[in-house]
Amino acid sequence: MSTEAAVRHTGATEPLVAGVDIATAEVRVEVRDAGGELAATAATALPRPVHGADGSSEQDARSWWPAVRDTLARCTAELGDRSSAITALAVCATSGTVTAVNSAAEPVAPAIMYDDRRGAEHAALARRAGAERWDDIGITPSATSGLAHLALLAERTEDPGARLLHTPDLVAERLVGHPVPTDSSHALKSGYDPLRRQWVHGALDSVGVDSARLPEVVAPARPLGTLSREAAAETGLPVGCEVRSGMTDGCAGQLAAGAVDTGRVVTVIGTTLVLKAVSAELVHDPTGVVYSHRHPEGGWLPGGASNTGGEALADVTDELAELDRAAATRGPAGVLCYPLRRQGERFPFSDGRARGFLSGEPADRVELHRARLEGVAFCEKLALRRLDSLGAPVTGPVRTAGGGARSLTWCRIRASVLGEPVLRVPRAGTPLGAALLAACGTVHPDLGSAAAAMTPDAESVEPVPGEMTRLAESYEAFHAELLGRGWIS
Repeated sequence: MSTEAAVRHTGATEPLVAGVDIATAEVRVEVRDAGGELAATAATALPRPVHGADGSSEQDARSWWPAVRDTLARCTAELGDRSSAITALAVCATSGTVTAVNSAAEPVAPAIMYDDRRGAEHAALARRAGAERWDDIGITPSATSGLAHLALLAERTEDPGARLLHTPDLVAERLVGHPVPTDSSHALKSGYDPLRRQWVHGALDSVGVDSARLPEVVAPARPLGTLSREAAAETGLPVGCEVRSGMTDGCAGQLAAGAVDTGRVVTVIGTTLVLKAVSAELVHDPTGVVYSHRHPEGGWLPGGASNTGGEALADVTDELAELDRAAATRGPAGVLCYPLRRQGERFPFSDGRARGFLSGEPADRVELHRARLEGVAFCEKLALRRLDSLGAPVTGPVRTAGGGARSLTWCRIRASVLGEPVLRVPRAGTPLGAALLAACGTVHPDLGSAAAAMTPDAESVEPVPGEMTRLAESYEAFHAELLGRGWIS
């Protein structure tokens, strides 16, 4: 397995926190001090998921704990005596990834990954069985939801007593030495009602999932236990280090970008376009496109994830810098592009028929690249307008993170489309978000204080004045194209 490690030495007695991110391809750990400075970081590769023609997506769940253990051990080895100052840690992972474990927290089945699509029939059963609840909480179980994945696991696990866990639940149990609750963020799409704070038993029963096999649920950033002596010996973390509940990777990325107060919003452009906001009240979307996680300290985190994003540029990854430079000097494209590379869209609208389109003939590859960048920006603007129409207005500039935010050209295009500056937040990834959750209630009194002290300063990227009018016209044409195809109303 490939590993990287780096350390920054600071004061010897200052408390530290660790954020653990279990992504699809790797485990990454960041150790940070109370001011957010990076003290150590390491990463360890995970085996690639195995995809099948039937829509399956599975990974060897037995790889998770060794990867986390070894990555933590590399960080503590680099820190030396300073590792004793690690006060708390939190674990974040992908939404909807689940596995089955025995009494020793050893996986007895492959993990069903977040993008497994075999559960369509289970999702349909659960939708009907819990229809009133789903309407209340604004969640629509889908084939890729944790609930559908739990149903698949329940069918495929020979031991009826095996417990069904999300990724962080397994890892936290190995850290503290006993079963732990899951957090309401990872549980949200697995059949949990965040309004009533209970599992939706009728929906789970309808797909053969016994809720007794599921963990209890607590809010994020809550203590789950302290590190066991065995885990301390394996990782180098101090005995008594507190393990706290995490959130999904998307929510953790939102916190890392500083979007923790009501009215704030962050757009993360990775493979997909993820937009998350903060609202005082639960946002009800009759179409189920926008859904809301519970804020760790009250309120809600409404948002959604589009199938567009960095994936739109998958065929030019080796040429991005060159194309960005050329696109910046070219100005707005004369063609419209909805750069969807797969069938179906889920945000800012939901339509399984949606396909990418190109309206007009680009003059060359530079204009095509520019049109793709603009197309993602138009989706972002449409998503923000949808949030506003549902009662979740955005106050202040959009914050942005993820690989797409590294492109200054793209950020300028997005600012010009939105008609206001975009705040680019460097290094605002899931591990930092996990570290914030670990710091909340330990080295900082609350999440707001932790975010204020630990999140990076944002860089304001201004609109290009001469481009805003043309891009506003292009957005209206893009909107009309979606209307004409019947994908939005």
